Amino acid sequence: MNERQVPTPTTQTTTPAPAQAVNEERQAVLPRVDIVEDEQGITLWADLPGVSKEGLEVKVEGDTLAISGNVALPLPEGLEPLYAEVRAPRYARQFTLSRELDPSGISAQFQDGVLTLRIPKAQHAQPRRIAVQVG
Repeated sequence: MNERQVPTPTTQTTTPAPAQAVNEERQAVLPRVDIVEDEQGITLWADLPGVSKEGLEVKVEGDTLAISGNVALPLPEGLEPLYAEVRAPRYARQFTLSRELDPSGISAQFQDGVLTLRIPKAQHAQPRRIAVQVG
């Protein structure tokens, strides 16, 4: 992944409240994320190596954006790994979306283990130029 500048994001990481979700979160690996903001919105890149498109889930509930993915490491039938650095076969991360963002306009792309989300700013949060009348 290319090096990117990361400004102070308009999102924050949250911890799920229910006990069951907390247990699932402990068994998951926190994916590395880069976030860049511009005038029209934010772009988020999440590194999810080993996750297939079928094992990826991105959802928005209220003001919470949740990313999760199951790692699918192919092993020959009948064999088990002697050593594995990926202890949890799952990634999970949540963000609280700012009111300035429009969750209905989120677009997602997934290529080579990198999830790219584009989250536009809401119309009221977009900069606009005001014409000045000379009179």
